[in-house]
Amino acid sequence: MSRVHATTILTVRRGENVVMIGDGQVTVGDMVLKHRARKLRRMHNNTILAGFAGSAADGITLLERFEAELERSNGNLRRAAVDLAKQWRTDRYLRRLEAELLTASQDAILVLSGDGNIIEPDDDAAGIGSGSPYALSAARALLRHTEMGALEIAQAAMRLAGEMDLYTNADVVLETLP
Repeated sequence: MSRVHATTILTVRRGENVVMIGDGQVTVGDMVLKHRARKLRRMHNNTILAGFAGSAADGITLLERFEAELERSNGNLRRAAVDLAKQWRTDRYLRRLEAELLTASQDAILVLSGDGNIIEPDDDAAGIGSGSPYALSAARALLRHTEMGALEIAQAAMRLAGEMDLYTNADVVLETLP
């Protein structure tokens, strides 16, 4: 998958609790333009979370397309992801979009990219964006070696990513399920 730089979005699930957290930094080149942008969205009657990393306009376009697919599939996360991935890979306009999506429900966490990949992680955490290797590593370690809840893990992992990645800041936005 292509590496999108310019944000960190992380999802952590522990038990019935799902947390999606994203930093709010918007950068152009090496300049920070905004610190608290919202890159996350609740969808389908608040049962699905989605976030994007990459170009804001491209990410918002993908969120809108994904939301339409969710409506067509009556909230079936996997079906909507497959249908969006097909469009994303074959549509000339969508192929040029520079963003990734991270989606989550209580049943699944999926990472979608423009090259047709839909990846469901082996464990209960996934991330996208430039800071995701740091946040994801921290989240996996905390899931395996602590009894912390999903919210605490997500917040701690994002703090670490913000300390290590130039394109991730500490001004986070989060959404939870249920």
